Amino acid sequence: MRLAVLGDVHGNRPALEAVLEGVWEAAPDMVLNLGDTVWGAADPGGAWALQREHAPPSVRGNTDERVAGLRGGKETMRAWLWTQLPADVPDLLAALPTFLDVAGGEVRVAHGSPRSPWEDLLLTEVGEHTHPAHFREVRERLGDFTFENGGRVCVVGHTHREMLSVVDGVTVVNAGPVSRQKDGLPLARWVLLTRRRGTWAPEFRRTGYDVEAAAEWARAQAPAKQADFEAEWLTRGKEP
Repeated sequence: MRLAVLGDVHGNRPALEAVLEGVWEAAPDMVLNLGDTVWGAADPGGAWALQREHAPPSVRGNTDERVAGLRGGKETMRAWLWTQLPADVPDLLAALPTFLDVAGGEVRVAHGSPRSPWEDLLLTEVGEHTHPAHFREVRERLGDFTFENGGRVCVVGHTHREMLSVVDGVTVVNAGPVSRQKDGLPLARWVLLTRRRGTWAPEFRRTGYDVEAAAEWARAQAPAKQADFEAEWLTRGKEP
């Protein structure tokens, strides 16, 4: 069995197009989407149309909650996004679960952690610093998803970092983002999970895309305060 897992599209149509080409080449049995679907400014309407057809969101991301109006703040960005999207998108995003189990319960996907789309699973913030989470912290955040209960792999997004760990027999994968990278490499990311002989193997995938086209869309179409910020983030592969 092969599962393609992508997430953190953040409204970047060109990046998603490149990822989907790789997904189609891999011919997985299922495509899973970790959320944060449209909160961005590189053609969010086009990015949503592609997701709706080829990779519908499986779980709710933290910025999906902003789009849906479940979380306040950043009203100017939300109002602009509503002009770019079909009217039913906020309700569709609001109705998504926090986590989803597939493959007979062996694989769990979530955006941040199974407990909350706002919580990092593999990272812990202490003051102004962030460090890898201790095993006990990860174990607590995984909740009832244990090896003893049949859990084998948990895949999340949210941090925009590619990370891998094993906690009490459960493989924990932090998939890299389709858009808004944070490591200085503006490459679109996704994960391929392959099950052979009862064992799951994760593979991080990266692909180049037309970054300048995405940045130019943002400069030309996004709200004034968002345009340069988005374009700089996409071209640098790192938050300004």
